[in-house]
Amino acid sequence: MKLFYFFILLSMMNLCDASSKKTQVRKTLSSSKKIPVKSIKSPDGDIIDCINIYHQPAFDHPLLKNHTILMRPSLQPRKGPIGGGEPFKSNSHGQEDKNPINQLWQLGGRCPEGTIPIRRYQKARYAKKEHRNFPQLADFSNHEYAFAYVQSNKFLGAKATINLWQPQVQGSGEFSLAQIWVLAGADSALNSVEAGWTVYPSHFGDSNTRLFNYWTRDRYQSTGCYNLECPGFVQTSNSIALGATISPVSTYHGAQHEITLHIFKDPKKNVWWLQHGNDDVIGYWPASLFKDLADSASLIEWGGEIINNAQGGQHTTTQMGSGHFAEERARGASYFKKLQVVDQSNTLVPPGDITTVAEKPNCYNIVSGKSDDAGDYFYFGGPGRNPNCP
Repeated sequence: MKLFYFFILLSMMNLCDASSKKTQVRKTLSSSKKIPVKSIKSPDGDIIDCINIYHQPAFDHPLLKNHTILMRPSLQPRKGPIGGGEPFKSNSHGQEDKNPINQLWQLGGRCPEGTIPIRRYQKARYAKKEHRNFPQLADFSNHEYAFAYVQSNKFLGAKATINLWQPQVQGSGEFSLAQIWVLAGADSALNSVEAGWTVYPSHFGDSNTRLFNYWTRDRYQSTGCYNLECPGFVQTSNSIALGATISPVSTYHGAQHEITLHIFKDPKKNVWWLQHGNDDVIGYWPASLFKDLADSASLIEWGGEIINNAQGGQHTTTQMGSGHFAEERARGASYFKKLQVVDQSNTLVPPGDITTVAEKPNCYNIVSGKSDDAGDYFYFGGPGRNPNCP
């Protein structure tokens, strides 16, 4: 009898132990969402974590709780002409649609299939941006621009090839960038999806040129963020890390290096895709994040932006683009080329007549043109503070 009770007691202890183990397993499984499958140390000091694609930040957004991941666009925009005109003299190398985006962390390997690369942050940064009240050039704080734009009732995307530079950024909180904006709405209801390259030391911790994207649905007030720093953008690529260093960059009067970025609406799946070239899909913004952009865009912009935080009445020395004015043109100035928009028929076409704006042309300027091999293009940038921009 005593032996019988002993076995009963032993069984109960085993059940309790099994229950405890199950609880521990559940806790481990739950916390495993935050544990990278693999981590890669980049030569620039970054750590890239390879995270299960289903555990990425996007799915913390309440609108995406039951979202099914899309791995490829269901419908690509049809290819159209890029335009033509006078020759465009550049020294770019290779074909835009065959060259991948080169990032330093890739030297340490790639993330496995079924994961995405996420740059590890010391702390969460939810950076807000500001934007002018377009098309009026209101004095919008300390942001300055040199950009081109087109307006219409309906765009389904935009594309451009941008050469890469590493401009010098002067003060705390300042940045310099080159990007595409796809916009809809107005005033406090402005919707925007954006992508390009930036040098932003106070945000990323160094002066490297980095790939980025951004989104907002309320004019940068309380929604949106860079890259994967808040829920929203759904990444699908396991080979491109948003926020990571792009290398090499262009050199003055030397080799020019480029990226080709394409933002376009998938009318079947109702998302905005971000893609490099023709094939290198990075991920997408679900249209449900937006109000006006849920349907289409009404404004496309391409260009440069800086922040001027200089004190004492002087202009910042933060450079835009290459740090040289547009008149230096190929191999001296920054450029956007092969400007295209996606029209209502879901076709990539030349943008038509673009309007260029340089808010402080003695500090940063812009010159546009057309060519047979580069279509609609423009040069832009400048040094900031100089004798004509004190």
